Amino acid sequence: MYSKLFTLLCLVAFFLVGGCDKNKKSDGTSPVDTIPMMVMQIQKCSRLYTSEYQLRKIVTYDDDISFDGLIFNEKIKIELPMGKRKIAIPMTATVKAYVEFDKFSERNVKRHGDRLEIVLPDPEVTMTSTQIDHKSIKKKVSLLRHNFTDEEMTGIQQHGRDEMIKALPKLGIIENARQSAARQIIPIMEQMGYPKEKVTITFRKKFSPSDFPSIIRNIE
Repeated sequence: MYSKLFTLLCLVAFFLVGGCDKNKKSDGTSPVDTIPMMVMQIQKCSRLYTSEYQLRKIVTYDDDISFDGLIFNEKIKIELPMGKRKIAIPMTATVKAYVEFDKFSERNVKRHGDRLEIVLPDPEVTMTSTQIDHKSIKKKVSLLRHNFTDEEMTGIQQHGRDEMIKALPKLGIIENARQSAARQIIPIMEQMGYPKEKVTITFRKKFSPSDFPSIIRNIE
């Protein structure tokens, strides 16, 4: 009887030890790191166009002939009534903002506990399809003045493009780019098991109007 009891106790001890070893092996399994797969999926976005704007501006320029002089030690300026030139040029342009993901890497993904921060590459802006409505150009040239030359017209048009670029920060183009990129990326995060409430999409900095010349890549 004692031998049977001893055998039974040995069997129980064997199964207990075997169960502990099994649990240890299970606990030691490393969790799967989804960050590399996430980066690969985001890189597939390649160039992501985030927003597009149609801009219209009437560029005006006026040019007068005047004489400066002194009368009784007082400076005077006399404009010739027949020496005026004016022009108004309607211009349109297409502005597109996009984010390049080909250089997106694990450095762009930051963990904060159970939260993820995706730092987007800097946005880029291109201005294309700049067009002039030649039929709607308005000119007024006095008899004493010559017509606007092609060189002068080109300079006025360039001034118009510069004014359009200066107006870009007022359009909220950077924030719209961030929101649009978030709409594309968050579904990828959700497929990886991250709730959208736990994901933040940001840029590396808050861009100011003075930053815009550095993010404009092409003007046609």
